[in-house]
Amino acid sequence: MKQEGTFLSLGIKKGTAMAEAPECPDCQRINEVLARVGDRWSVLIVISLSRYETLRFNELKRHLGISQRMLSLTLKELERDGLVSRTYHAVIPPKVEYSLTELGKSFREPVKVLGKWALDNLAAIDSARADYDITNELAAKAG
Repeated sequence: MKQEGTFLSLGIKKGTAMAEAPECPDCQRINEVLARVGDRWSVLIVISLSRYETLRFNELKRHLGISQRMLSLTLKELERDGLVSRTYHAVIPPKVEYSLTELGKSFREPVKVLGKWALDNLAAIDSARADYDITNELAAKAG
């Protein structure tokens, strides 16, 4: 099911359908991949599995502070995309472990760089947000 809305396809065009960007035949596929690997929970799951290598479902849930439903959905999508492997152990109680696949491991470096950028720029982002909030609060009072 295709989601409608505004997107920016690698700076080529802004619109509501990928068909509007024939100069970039792979943009739709890139958009799909970035939507998966760029979402908050996917990135945090990859970071956790990078750090601990293998985690059980409840360990991930506890580390991330994520709902059971969201964790389940995100893990299924990451498994479907080949980034995470799921290992079921037939013991009592049943045990399911998650770890990064080779493809998932190849995603560690970009995630690490993105995380470092976020940490390095927290102060600048906080400052920009404060400036924005002050400016917009004054504009709202004046208007």
